[in-house]
Amino acid sequence: MWNNTLQTLMVSTIMAVGVSLSACDNNKSSEVPTEEVSADKQTVSDTPKTPAPNADLDGATAQEGTPVKYDVASWGPKKVDPLRVDQLDDIKSTLGKVVSTDENSLDYASNPASKYRFMDTEAPYLDLIDSEKYLELGWYFANPTDSHKEKELSQSHAKKSYQLARQLMGDEGGKLVADMLSGQITKNKVIGGQKVELAKCEFYSCMMIVNKSASQSDQ
Repeated sequence: MWNNTLQTLMVSTIMAVGVSLSACDNNKSSEVPTEEVSADKQTVSDTPKTPAPNADLDGATAQEGTPVKYDVASWGPKKVDPLRVDQLDDIKSTLGKVVSTDENSLDYASNPASKYRFMDTEAPYLDLIDSEKYLELGWYFANPTDSHKEKELSQSHAKKSYQLARQLMGDEGGKLVADMLSGQITKNKVIGGQKVELAKCEFYSCMMIVNKSASQSDQ
C-alpha cells in the first residue's frame, strides 16, 4: 500500500512540475523585450525620405534661372565704319570709355601688352588687350542664374563686341560673334581678312583673339 501510494504521489508531482515548466516556456515565447521593439520603431523612423525632384544631395532645391537671350538680329545689318586692327583709339571708342589701363599686362601668348578696362572692378568685365602681335577682346558671359543687371551688362558687352567685329571683319565678323554666343568655337580661321586664332564663349567668359601680324600681312 505504501509503495503504491508513494508511486502515485511521485507521478502526480512530476506531472505538476512538467505542466508548470510548459506554462513558463509559453509565456516567455509570447513576450518581446522592450528594447527590441524600440529598436524596430527607431529603424523605421530613421528611414530617409525620397528627395524632391529638383533636390541636390543635401536636400536643397536646385537653383534655376532664365537663359540669357541675345537679339543679334536687331543689332545689324546697319552700316558701320570699317576699322583696321592697328586703329586702337577708334577701337576703344567703339567699346566705350576706358576706366583703367594696365601697361604691364600680357597677351594671349604671354607677350607684353596693355590691358584696357571699360568697367569698374566689381562689374561684369569688358576688356581689350593690345600687343604687338594680338588684339584681344574679352567680356563677361552671363549665367542663367545671374542677376537681371548682370545679364543686361553681358548683353550690352556682346552688342558692342558684335559692332566691333563688324568694323574689323565686315558681316562675317558679326556672324562670328553670333556663333560665339550660340556656343560655337572658332580656331585659326581667316574671317573678313583677319586671322582669328580663337573665338568662343564658355565658363562665364567670351574671348575673341585676332592675330594682328597675320592679318596685316594678308592685306
